[in-house]
Amino acid sequence: MVQSAVLGFPRIGAFRELKKNTEAYWQGKIQADQLLAVGKDIRAKNWKLQKEAGVDIIPSNDFSFYDQVLDLSLLFNVIPDRYTKFELTQLDTYFAMGRGLQRKATETTAAVDVTALEMVKWFDSNYHYVRPTFSHSTEFKLTGSKPVDEYLEAKELGIETRPVLVGPVSYLALGKSDKDSLDLQPITLLEKLLPVYIEILQKLAAAGATEVQIDEPTLVLDLEEDVQAAFKVAYDTLAKASGLPKLILTSYFGDVTPNLKAITGLPVAGYHFDFVRSPKQLDAVVAALTPEQTLSVGIVNGRNIWKNDFAASIEFVKSAIAKVGAERVTVATSSSLLHTPVDLDNEKKLDAAIKDFFSFATQKLTEVVTIAKAVSGVDVSAALAANAASIKARNESSITNDPAVQERVSKIDASMSARAAPFPERLAEQKTKYNLPLFPTTTIGSFPQTKDIRINRNKFAKGEITAEQYESFIQSEIEKVVRFQEEIGLDVLVHGEPERNDMVQYFGEKLKGYAFTTNGWVQSYGSRYVRPPIIVGDVSRPEAMSVKESVYAQSITKKPMKGMLTGPVTCLRWSFPRDDISQEQQSLQLSLALRDEVQDLEAAGVTVIQVDEPAIREGLPLRAGAERTAYLKWAAESFRVATSGVANSTQIHSHFCYSDLDPNHIKALDADVVSIEFSKKDDANYIQEFSNYPNHIGLGLFDIHSPRIPSKEEFVARIGEILKSYPADKFWVNPDCGLKTRGWEETRASLTHMVEAAKHFRELEAAKSA
Repeated sequence: MVQSAVLGFPRIGAFRELKKNTEAYWQGKIQADQLLAVGKDIRAKNWKLQKEAGVDIIPSNDFSFYDQVLDLSLLFNVIPDRYTKFELTQLDTYFAMGRGLQRKATETTAAVDVTALEMVKWFDSNYHYVRPTFSHSTEFKLTGSKPVDEYLEAKELGIETRPVLVGPVSYLALGKSDKDSLDLQPITLLEKLLPVYIEILQKLAAAGATEVQIDEPTLVLDLEEDVQAAFKVAYDTLAKASGLPKLILTSYFGDVTPNLKAITGLPVAGYHFDFVRSPKQLDAVVAALTPEQTLSVGIVNGRNIWKNDFAASIEFVKSAIAKVGAERVTVATSSSLLHTPVDLDNEKKLDAAIKDFFSFATQKLTEVVTIAKAVSGVDVSAALAANAASIKARNESSITNDPAVQERVSKIDASMSARAAPFPERLAEQKTKYNLPLFPTTTIGSFPQTKDIRINRNKFAKGEITAEQYESFIQSEIEKVVRFQEEIGLDVLVHGEPERNDMVQYFGEKLKGYAFTTNGWVQSYGSRYVRPPIIVGDVSRPEAMSVKESVYAQSITKKPMKGMLTGPVTCLRWSFPRDDISQEQQSLQLSLALRDEVQDLEAAGVTVIQVDEPAIREGLPLRAGAERTAYLKWAAESFRVATSGVANSTQIHSHFCYSDLDPNHIKALDADVVSIEFSKKDDANYIQEFSNYPNHIGLGLFDIHSPRIPSKEEFVARIGEILKSYPADKFWVNPDCGLKTRGWEETRASLTHMVEAAKHFRELEAAKSA
C-alpha cells in the first residue's frame, strides 16, 4: 500500500484562534500559560483532523507561535546579545526577536527597547520568515525541546507523527551575519552547528520518532559551491552519529536538478521533491536514488487552492512507481499546507459552482489519501468520477473566459508601456508643480485600522447602516488622518485607507474575475494573516474603484494627496492565481484595469499616484535564467502599462518591502519615486547599491511591524548614515510600510519624530548653502 504524507498543516486555527490569543498576550490580556494552552489545542485538532482523514504520515513540530525558522533560532541559542540583556522570559525573548519590544520600566522590571530581527520572504511565497542572525560569538546549544515535546504530545493522543526540522544547510544559508560580524559567512559555522542537530535528533529518536522530515528548501536556489559542498559534510556527519532516526531530505518550491549532484548519494533514507512546481525533474531525481532510498512525490499543491486533477496526478504517481516500485513511493503534498486556508467547509457564502473548483488544506488531506489509494488499487471510483466532473465543469465554465479582455490584452503595444518623457524632464515639471522641500516626507498609505473602523465596516456589510451613513463615517476618518498629517507637517499626504480591508482584496472586490472567501485566512507573518482573493476568470474593471475617496481627501487639503493603488504584479501574487493560463497574461489583464484607474484619478485632479508593488521581488523566479529574464520583462511591462498613460507632471510612486531588492529591477519600472523597506538592513553596501538609482527614493526609516517608537535622535542617526553614501536631493523620508497594524499612539509619536528629523537635515543643508 502506497502511503500518504502531509509536509505541514496551517497553525492559525480554523477561525484565527492563534492570532486572537497571541495578540491578547502581547496586550497583557492573557497570561503565557493561556497562550500555550491555545497552541496545544490547535496542534491536537490538526493531528486528529489528519488522522481522521486517513493520512499515514502526519507532521509534528510544524506548529509555531510566530515563525518556524525563528523557532529554530531560539532552540539553537542563535539569539543576538541585544535580546539577552533584559532578562526576559524565553517566550518574550522569542517575540522580541520577531517583532521588537519597547517597554517602560516598572517597580519590578527594567525598561526594554530592542528592534526586531530582519524579516524577509520565504522563497517566492507571501510568507515571511525571521532571518537567523549569526556572529563570531554565536554559541550553538539546545535551549529547549520543542520538537520532542510536540512529538510526545501527539503520541499521548495516540497519533504517531513525523517531526519536521529545517535542515542545517538551509538554516545557515538563509541566515545573515550580524552587524558586528559582517566578515562572517554563516555557512562556515556548519561544523559548530551540527552537534546541536545531532543532539535534538537523538532526543527525538529516544522519544520514539523513527523518521524525521528535514527540510532543505535552498536546493531550489542558485547555490554557491561552498553551500553545495556543505550538504555532503552535513549529512555524512549526521550519518556517523549514533541513535538517530531516519531522515527524509525534503525540498519544495522548484527544481532541484541544478543542485542534484550535491545531494546524490547522501546517507538519507529518502527524498521528497515538489512535482507540482517541477514535474520535469522526475527522471533526474529517480536516477539519483540508491536502490534503498524512498521517493516522496509532492503532487497535491501546497501553494494554491484549485482542486487536484486526480486523473493527471494518478498518472504521474504511477509513472514514478514504474521507475522505483510502489514500496518506495509516498504520495504527498508538494510543500507544507501552511500557504493555504484551513477548511473550505467554513465558506458558507461562496457560489456553489465556484466553490466546487477549490480545495483548502483540510480537503487536500483527502486528496493525498485518495491518490495514494488509487495507485494502490483501492476502489475510489466514486471519488474519481466526482473529481473528473468538477475539473470538466471548471474548464468549460463561462466564468473563466471573457473575449473582450483577451482582445484588449492582445492589443498592448510598446507605446502603452512608456512615459511621454524621460525622468529628468518629468522631474523638472514636477518640481514646479509641487514645490516640495528637500527631504520630502510622506507615508506609505494606510493609517491605523481602529476598532471603530472595523465595527462600521462590518455594520455596512451586514446592512445595519446605509451607504450614506457609511460614506459619511469614512469621510470623517479621512479628515482625521488628513488633519493629523497637516498638523505634524508631512509634505505629501495620504487619505489613510479607512475604507479598505486589504490592499489586494479591496480592489479585487471591485474587479470582475475575482472570488472571495469569508474564512480563507493564510499566515503572512507572526499574527498578520491575509485572506487572498481568488482569480477565477479574466479580469476587468467595471467602474472606478478608489477615485471617490481620493478626490474627497484632496478636496480638503492644499497639500499633494496621493492616490493609492495596488500594482498588477502584487494583485496577482497576493491572490490565488489561476493555473490554467500564464501569470503573464493575468498580470497584463490587471495592468489594463489599473491603467483605467490611474487615468481616472489623474482626470479627477489626483496627480500624485502610488502604485505599490511589494510582491514584485517575491515573484522573481528562484533561479537565474530564461524564466527569470522573462518574468522581469513582463512584470516591469505590467507596471508601466498601468502607470504610463499620464502627463509628465503627474508623479508616479511605488513601494517595495521585506525582500532583497535589485536596483535594476526597480529601475525598469520607471517610477518617479520609490520607497523600500530599509529599517532592518545593516549592510552599508545595500545603500551604496541604490546610490546610483536615477530616480528618487525613500529608504524606509522605521519598522511598522514593531510596536516600538523610534526617537528623533534615532531617526537623525539613521538618516545621517544613509546620507554618507546617498544623495540628499533624491532622498525621501518615510516609514517602511503602511501603518494599518499600528496603534494611533505609536503612529503619532513615530511620525512626529520622523518629520522632526527631516526638518533637522533641511536646516543643516540650508546652513551649508548660507
